Amino acid sequence: MDGKQIDDRAALKQAVEALDAPLPTPPDGGLVPDPTLDSGPEIATSSEQSSGSASATQLPPEEIERLTNDIVAALKTVYDPEIPADIYELGLIYKVEVDDDRNVAINMTLTAPGCPVAGEMPIWVENAVNAVPGVAQTKVSIVFDPPWDQSRMSDEARLAVGMF
Repeated sequence: MDGKQIDDRAALKQAVEALDAPLPTPPDGGLVPDPTLDSGPEIATSSEQSSGSASATQLPPEEIERLTNDIVAALKTVYDPEIPADIYELGLIYKVEVDDDRNVAINMTLTAPGCPVAGEMPIWVENAVNAVPGVAQTKVSIVFDPPWDQSRMSDEARLAVGMF
């Protein structure tokens, strides 16, 4: 992350704005990478990752925005039982992908590899996101690269844990 980390909420806002904006397509048909998504949680759709041709079932921007907002709201209902802050504000969510069939893939981490709820938390996240209207299925993967540290926490989470 080259020492410069973007606040998770700012990164999510940039990701939502990137989803709403049409993607430029170079002459070779490949997609131009979005440099605003280099840190913080990413939210992407499968049509952004396709070969550049528009899918007949591509989700409209309004639906992507609604799903994004609802998924983030669902993630904010899941709390780390040892820390009085939700997993989204703690910066544990690294990436969220929504495909055109409304399947959601989430990469998240834990505050520590030996977290006592390591086996349960992905199920909590999966259940919360599956409850979002319009989501077909959710797959949660635990990743440890990059490792989580306190700098990933939002100001809201820092306030909740008394870091100010």
